[in-house]
Amino acid sequence: MIQPYIVPVIFQAAGIAVLLAEVMLPSGGLLTIVALGCFGYSLYLVFTAVSAFAGMVFVLADIILIPVVLIAGLKLLARSPLALKTSLSSKSGFSSYDQEKDEDYVGRHGKAATDLRPAGTAVIDGKRVDVVTRGDYIEKGSAVTVTAVEGSRIVVRKDQ
Repeated sequence: MIQPYIVPVIFQAAGIAVLLAEVMLPSGGLLTIVALGCFGYSLYLVFTAVSAFAGMVFVLADIILIPVVLIAGLKLLARSPLALKTSLSSKSGFSSYDQEKDEDYVGRHGKAATDLRPAGTAVIDGKRVDVVTRGDYIEKGSAVTVTAVEGSRIVVRKDQ
């Protein structure tokens, strides 16, 4: 015959395993609910089938074990192949914006497709490009020249 405390211990171990799985796998909290169910059912079995003292021992063990398991799981996740080990930075040459492509516009001429006050759109070499001025208002249809590229900003001035 199975001892009355064996099944609750099995549910406690299952709860710990599911809690570790929750740390490693994105489940949207579903595995957390399953783990809480395992811990809760284990405590219910201990309090009803064994004794209140044994139940309190299990509660104390849960209070100590759950944070320890979570911290250990997070540390394990940091060394896991699932974790991102490198960060992409502009110092490493990574960028979401290709500034070199826009550097070709410097010195080119175009026409303001919208009023530039000071930002708007210009057509340069047949392409619509978002541009800014140095604070000047330029009317739609005016001839413009690209003077600089500053990050993702293409700076223009009105042709004289």
